[in-house]
Amino acid sequence: MALTRRDLWLSAAAALALPTALRAAPELTDEGLYKEPWFLDSFMVLAEDLAAADQQGKRFAIMWELKGCTYCKETHFVNFARPDIADYVKANYEVLQLNIIGSRKVTDFDGEELSEKALAAKYGVRFTPTFQFFPEQAASLKTIEPAKREVSRLAGYMRPGDFLAMFRYVREKAYQSKSFRDYVKALPS
Repeated sequence: MALTRRDLWLSAAAALALPTALRAAPELTDEGLYKEPWFLDSFMVLAEDLAAADQQGKRFAIMWELKGCTYCKETHFVNFARPDIADYVKANYEVLQLNIIGSRKVTDFDGEELSEKALAAKYGVRFTPTFQFFPEQAASLKTIEPAKREVSRLAGYMRPGDFLAMFRYVREKAYQSKSFRDYVKALPS
């Protein structure tokens, strides 16, 4: 089903009409990051997380954040607060939250174990929030250089309508035939 700009507007209006109490609020973690209750709990082995997402018929994404990042907070309290966005992402993605300056150990697709901060540097993640979207299968990622492992990336804050469109763009595999810009332009008004 194609998403139109009118659909995005109507869903935004519906989301704003819902009482705030009905929305699951993100919790503030010990690291000072806001976390959605439905984010992935992980053993921090990316290939396993991607494979588990694929087994569930979902895509795998990493959300990079930083304590005190106002746009990270906005992503949680504006974008993910919209039921249409949260429901779509929950139904179609496993999202792993990582701290761009964090020290937790993560095992990359190639088997290298490194800190979150080192992993962010390896992938050239410099801004928060940043979402990395990966292909459905992890096997080929072992031999591909990190810069070419993603199918798409969302760097920085994106307004809710375009934010949802990015998740649909990846889910629909539109990246195989067009840029995100062309995808959004092609959405019916």
